[in-house]
Amino acid sequence: MNSLRPAALGPLCETDAVRKAQATLALDLTAPVRAHEILKPEWHIPGRPVKPELIAHTLLKPQPLSSVQGRALLVHSVAHIELNAIDLALDAVWRFPDLPEAFYTDWMRIAQEEAKHFLLLREHLVSLGFDYGDFPAHNALWEMAERTQDDVLARIGIVPRTLEARGLDASPAVKKKLIGAGDHRAGEILDIILEEEIGHVAAGNRWYRYLCEARGLDPIATYAELIARYDAPKLRPPFNMPARRRAGFDDAELAVLGA
Repeated sequence: MNSLRPAALGPLCETDAVRKAQATLALDLTAPVRAHEILKPEWHIPGRPVKPELIAHTLLKPQPLSSVQGRALLVHSVAHIELNAIDLALDAVWRFPDLPEAFYTDWMRIAQEEAKHFLLLREHLVSLGFDYGDFPAHNALWEMAERTQDDVLARIGIVPRTLEARGLDASPAVKKKLIGAGDHRAGEILDIILEEEIGHVAAGNRWYRYLCEARGLDPIATYAELIARYDAPKLRPPFNMPARRRAGFDDAELAVLGA
């Protein structure tokens, strides 16, 4: 494939998690975008590995971090989120036509950073004596992607600005738990992820506002409507306000969040 948007379909449809991440990193961000092309994939989207078993998020139970298995389970859950994030970014590249070229290069770059995060976490899992797929996981992120597949405004408004922004909030507590249990390498990886995820959420904020302006919509009122329409998770404190500010949430948005 010699253009950026069709090229995203290769790793998106890959069923092996490690090969998916590696193929994403190999994509050429300088390839022509072809923003106006309407693509019709011939493959199942996204490609899923045989493992992990996907179950309801309410059935996932943490284990004590005093054990290696308990720490591996927590690292595995973050790795699963990062693998889903690869698919989410690649899906945005091919699915939505007729946007500025910078939209596609932004999300392809984000896909590559998510791939790096997944490989770091998977490498750490292996060092703990486990691998990706050894524990069950949930499919909530991709379920939201399916619900928002017909509207780029809903996809960008809910996935990076809501679901991925929750990762900014959760990261400090997860890092503290793992370091407290003696897993300093996991803490280092989470620092890398947090720094780059701030940029991913910032891209979501930037394109959300672009889309709202293009449609003549108020961003705050529209966001509330999207959350209700698509039954998105309700945000609960604590919030990582410094990270959210760096990711481009403005004072009015943070005031609504605080309320």
